[in-house]
Parts: sequence; C-alpha cells; structure tokens
Amino acid sequence: MTTWPILSVTTFLPLVGALIVYLSRGDDEAAKRNSRWIALWTTLITFAVSVILVMRFDPGNPDFQFVEKANWLATGITYHMGVDGISLPLVILTTAVMPFCIIASWKAITSRVREYMMAFLILETLMVGTFSALDLVLFYLFFEGGLIPMFLIIGVWGGPRRVYASFKFFLYTLLGSVLMLLAIMALYWNGGTTDIPTLMHTAVPRSLQTWAWLAFFASFAVKMPMWPVHTWLPDAHVEAPTAGSVVLAAILLKMGGYGFLRFSLPMFPLASHDFAPLIFTLSAIAIIYTSLVALMQEDMKKLIAYSSVAHMGFVTMGIFAGTMQGVAGGMFQMISHGIVSGALFLCVGIVYDRLHTREIAAYGGLVNRMPLYAMTFMVFTMANVGLPGTSGFVGEFMTLLGTFKVSIPTAFFASFGVILSAAYALWLYRKVVFGALVKPSLASMKDLTFRECLTLFPMIALTILFGVWPKPVLDMSAASVQQLVNNYNTAVTAVKAAALLQ
Repeated sequence: MTTWPILSVTTFLPLVGALIVYLSRGDDEAAKRNSRWIALWTTLITFAVSVILVMRFDPGNPDFQFVEKANWLATGITYHMGVDGISLPLVILTTAVMPFCIIASWKAITSRVREYMMAFLILETLMVGTFSALDLVLFYLFFEGGLIPMFLIIGVWGGPRRVYASFKFFLYTLLGSVLMLLAIMALYWNGGTTDIPTLMHTAVPRSLQTWAWLAFFASFAVKMPMWPVHTWLPDAHVEAPTAGSVVLAAILLKMGGYGFLRFSLPMFPLASHDFAPLIFTLSAIAIIYTSLVALMQEDMKKLIAYSSVAHMGFVTMGIFAGTMQGVAGGMFQMISHGIVSGALFLCVGIVYDRLHTREIAAYGGLVNRMPLYAMTFMVFTMANVGLPGTSGFVGEFMTLLGTFKVSIPTAFFASFGVILSAAYALWLYRKVVFGALVKPSLASMKDLTFRECLTLFPMIALTILFGVWPKPVLDMSAASVQQLVNNYNTAVTAVKAAALLQ
C-alpha cells in the first residue's frame, strides 16, 4: 500500500519546477540554459514518479486507486484525487509527452525562455490534475486553469497571427465551460455533494440529466473539438510554437474525450443514450468533412490539425456507442492519437526550423537529403492513416467495430474516413518527401540531429509496439471500461423495461 501521496507528488512536482525556474538567476544566457535544464529534469522526474503509479496499479480493480482526500472548503468541497483505468493512461501520456516538448523547444525558443518553461511546467500540473481530480470543483479549476498557460504559449511565442488565434482559442473554450459550471452547481443542489464517485451512484432526474448533459457537452465538444465548433483548432495549431502544437494535439484535445467518459456516460446515461444519434451524426460529418477540408490545405500544420478533428470523430463515435469495443477503442484511439499526432507536429517543426515555412509547395525531394527524416515521417504518416501494424489501426478498427453493433449507417460513413485519411496523408508525404530537389535551399538541408532523434525514435517504438501489442493499454483500462459499460447498459435497460410496463 502506498503511504506517501504519490498522485499529489506527480501532479504538483512540475509546479515546484516552475518555482525553481522562476528563482534561478544568472546572466541572460546562463538563465536560459538553467531554465531549459531545470524544466527537462523536472519533467523527467515527474514521468519517473508516474511510472511508479503504473507499477503499483491493479488493472483488475475497476475502482479509483491512489485515492487522497482532505477537507478543503467548508461546503463539502474536498481535495479529492484518484485514478482508475480510464484516467491513468492519460496521466502517463501527459507526463511522457512533456519531456519531448521541452527538448523540441531547446533551440527553437530563444526569447523569454524562463517564462516559456514556467508556462509548460504549470500547464503539466493543470493537465495531470484534470485527469486525477475526483471533485467537480477541483476538476473545474484544473480543467479551466489549463487555458491560461496555453493562451500565453500561443499568444506570446506563436506566429504572426498569434493574438487572434489565442483569443479565439480562449473564448471558444471558455464559453462552453461557463455552461458546465452551471451544470456543476445543479448537480451539487441535486446530490448535496461535488464528490465525483458519489455522484456516479446518485440518481439524477431525467429532466436534469438532459440539461446537464447538454451543458457538459458544450464544454467537452469544444475541447475535443467536434464539428462544427472545431474552427479554433487549425488557427491555434498554425500559430502555436511546435511544442505548443504537440501539447494541444497530444493532451488538451483528450480532455474532452475524458470528460465524456468520466461524466456524460456514468452520470447521465439516459441522456447519453437519447443523444447518441446526434453524436453519431456529428462524428460522421466530422470524419468525412474535415478529411475533405484537409485535402485542400496548403499548410502542413493545418492539414494535420484537420486530421486531428477527423480522428477525434472516431473517439466520440466509439464512446457513445456504449459497447465494450467502442469505449475501449475510443480510449485506445486517444492514447494512439496523442503519440502519432504529437510526433507529426514534431516532424513539421523539424523542417520548419530549417526552412522557416510550412507551405507544402515549398518542399519536395527531402528523401534525397534527409533519408532518416523521410523514414521517420513515413512511420507516423502510416499510423495516421491507420495502417495495420501501427497503433492508429487498433483504435479506429475497435471504434468501428463497437459502433457497427449499434448503428450500421454511422459505421458505414465513418469507414470512408479511413480512405480519405489515406488520400490526404499520402498526398502530403508524396509532395514533401518525393519528387525532385527543385529549390536550392532544400539541397543544403541537414538530416535529423541527435536531439531530434531523441524526441522521435521513442515515439516510433511506441507507435509500432502498440500497433502489434495493444494489450498493455487495453488491459490497464479494461476493468474500468467494463464497469462503465455495464452501469450504462443497466440504466438504459431499466428505463426501457419500465416504459414497456406502463
């Protein structure tokens, strides 16, 4: 039994690192160097502590583990932390991705380095806290708090239209969250508590379920983002620095999916069942429409951003199918997308650092000058397409399988997304990597450096490992997913039986 508060240590260690970065002094260059090293070591130690969570986690137990509880506010709002099979994989994804973000920013960020590293470390604390909070108010504080450092990362270190993109990102996500705050208050008045495990077993009236579901949906749909509230994402990705795009794609987008799994399905099962056709429709449109939009893009980052919206469509579709394969597939797809999409943005950042443009037309024939880069980019492109043998295939296949049991038309239309993703991903790869070296500037481009290999090669290993052996991720979440699906189906079946008796 763990006696020390391991989850709180994992959550707040980056905050301690941010404080050390703030206190570090020295001349300008020394301060920059110290900030980078402190941030890197902090993220590495945080990841090492989170690995202890995995080693001590009991995958057969569907309940919350490593639970920490302390009185906080007088009204019954507590500091309550814990993880289960749904939240732990996302905590590990967060702590694993952050060191790569720091390494990717090593040479790319040269101004206000201390503030930049502090923003990333504070963001890590807020992201881990979001996945670990077991109190609605605590969850809301972490969930909304993550907006502020990301707003600064885009707005201060972003591209030419960074202020527009950061305000759009902030306003979209904040608007949905105001409605969620109202729903949290309604749940508190109904159940007399903000404790998430207690609320999961508290009966919510049918009318309140509908309105609360819509309020939570407003927040999570923007965060995912789902069509048609996805328009902030391409702008945010294009203007964000490389590491900002990685965090946005790999982790922040997953908060919406996590919210659906933690709140919408277990707390509002009847409303989730009633609104499932709406989700299926929006998901199918997202998969097909954003894939077609991706085909028309001239900017590499925008293309990958639109592909993220399409892949999140598979996640929402799988989750609201309410089947074991659908929910487990949605969970796996979130982890896989976190690795693959994050790596693709790193790949774009590498060529951007050399040529300072993301225009697809500016590249061609990189295979001749950068063979190692071409091989790396190919692995992640194939995973993005969903090639069997890569992690991208497992999640997409399972979500389609789970949805097929519930809605054949949705699965049928969603399967076109697999074809369209191959079209835009392979078109991008052909344009950038093959062809003739027509521009003189391309002839002088250097292949991957040791630092760049350090960020990409572990991700290649994970992409292929989880593609051929998805068992570690699926086993970790299996018991919690099974319990979630059973409770959801029991609630829906009971209402159907009661309706038949009337």
